[in-house]
Amino acid sequence: MKKAFAGLACVCALVGCVYFAASRWAIRHETLNFLDATRQRPVAVDLAVRRDYEMKANEGYWKLPVAVISNGNTVKNTEYSFLANVLAARGYLVASVQQDLPTDPPLMTRIGLPYVGRQGVYERGEANILFVLGQLKKLQPNADYGHLTLVGHSNGGDISMFCAKLHPELVSKVITLDNLRVPFVLNDKLKILSFRSKDPNFRTDPGVLPTAQEAKTDGIDIVNTKFQHTDMSDRGPEAVKETIQATLDHFLSDSATSELAPANTDELIVTSLGPPPYP
Repeated sequence: MKKAFAGLACVCALVGCVYFAASRWAIRHETLNFLDATRQRPVAVDLAVRRDYEMKANEGYWKLPVAVISNGNTVKNTEYSFLANVLAARGYLVASVQQDLPTDPPLMTRIGLPYVGRQGVYERGEANILFVLGQLKKLQPNADYGHLTLVGHSNGGDISMFCAKLHPELVSKVITLDNLRVPFVLNDKLKILSFRSKDPNFRTDPGVLPTAQEAKTDGIDIVNTKFQHTDMSDRGPEAVKETIQATLDHFLSDSATSELAPANTDELIVTSLGPPPYP
């Protein structure tokens, strides 16, 4: 058992070092401030892309796969660099979208209504994602906008799952960090990875998670952790972020980045991770 923990610690440390170096030298970050004139809504985006892959795409030798990260409620879109760097290091064009604004109404829970009364929030998030994709197509035409990877934490994870449900023709992968409200999409053509917290203050609504049989049938990877809900961002401890990075990197390596292979439902990453640190 100690050897297993030691191995995991080594992998996490190695992944952390690789992505720190990549983010410092190889990955270009850019802040984009768009205005959706139709809705009169500003939409900020933190863009991350590996310089060498961007050059190959500009020269017509590569199609950048596209990932969109949606922030959790009250967390900034810039506070998911630990995820953006993993994706960008693998050749993705990564757009971290600021889903909520200070002027938005507070996130409320209304029991008995669809998605506890938050459907409007998810529809707004979907509109933000589609708008940003339209803008990116003008700036980065040599990217693959037909096989999206949607990533989200908490409310952002619910937005990602909601968007994937409405646009199965566009979305190939969904990665969530403790989304609580929107039920998982059951579709064997969609690859899903979800990290779950063990936090008494943030409980998943009934019917959101798939059953064990549904997860096996549709290739849904559930990682049960003892992490706190709010630690799944740049604000969290290094051990938590490095463990998520290592698992995400393994998930991404299981399929090609531009032409996705069918999900392998015989090798699910269903596991339980204990509390940090990992000795």
